[in-house]
Amino acid sequence: MSILQTKILNKASKKTSVFIVAELSANHLQNIDLALKTIEAIKETGADAVKLQTYTPDTITIDCKKDYFKIKQGTLWDGKYFYDLYKEAFTPWEWHPKLFDFAKELGLICFSTPFDKTALDFLEELDTPAHKVASFEITDIPLIEYIASKGKPVIISTGIATLSDIEEAIEACKRMGNEQIILLKCVSAYPTPFEEANLKTIPNLMDTFGVPVGISDHTLGISVPIAATALGAIMIEKHFILDRKLGGPDAAFSLEPSEFKAMVNSVREVEKALGEITYELTERQLKSRKFSRSLFVVEDIRSGEIFTEKNIRSIRPGYGLHPKYLKQILGKKARKNIERGTPLSWDMIE
Repeated sequence: MSILQTKILNKASKKTSVFIVAELSANHLQNIDLALKTIEAIKETGADAVKLQTYTPDTITIDCKKDYFKIKQGTLWDGKYFYDLYKEAFTPWEWHPKLFDFAKELGLICFSTPFDKTALDFLEELDTPAHKVASFEITDIPLIEYIASKGKPVIISTGIATLSDIEEAIEACKRMGNEQIILLKCVSAYPTPFEEANLKTIPNLMDTFGVPVGISDHTLGISVPIAATALGAIMIEKHFILDRKLGGPDAAFSLEPSEFKAMVNSVREVEKALGEITYELTERQLKSRKFSRSLFVVEDIRSGEIFTEKNIRSIRPGYGLHPKYLKQILGKKARKNIERGTPLSWDMIE
């Protein structure tokens, strides 16, 4: 069982914590030194892993200036041609061994998203622990089958997927004998409006497909990943950049180091807070019960005097009889003299 499989897939049985992935994407700006510095900063945030994207412009599209290949969907990249965008954004393949090794030296897991078979074969040579299927590749069933055939965890983003798309992708993995599947709730809008996140889908995906589910988030800020944790997400993927002022294709929706660290810390706090289903009181709660209400004598009472709502009351603290006995006690007589401020007990009642 791979480290990644242990960390992610066993989360379903509460054996590990949420697996947090920093997406490097295009935020290296074609500068390997910047890429290495970014990975170093990722380690400092407390993230578990760094993810790359493995393609070239020619493995993901073609250099063609027909209108089909021009981006015009109301995105950050409108007006650019696919080929030109990917030429700007891709991570050079010759960097991969160095990036993988550097991440490993730092104690980070490094894996990637292959966008075609050649990329997958290349990543297999690097002994990557898992493979990611990008949102826009979820309909490429032959590619998913090839990825699944390698027998490693397959992490599938659902950013453009219909329910049937998700079902077909999962079935493709299972046909290849691979059930190490993680779905990531995702919205392929950059940035994603909060009202489109629909995080309630996370537990529904778990119930519907019976696989672990996380989130690949493109909203601004860190509130969505934190909420996803509360809803049972076992993995969080978020874009990471050293400084948004650097610019680049993905800068606008990437987190800077201090923001990413705040997200990691908040997620860890939420994990602790989620705990387990229990009605047993903690030691602190048991101590606090002493501040609860109970029945006290609030006026001096003589032996044989009647208990009334004037001389006994339900007040704090909780050293007397339970308040539920008040009606039962009213009208009865005191067995002895009782001083004001004494917790009421059964031996005081005739």
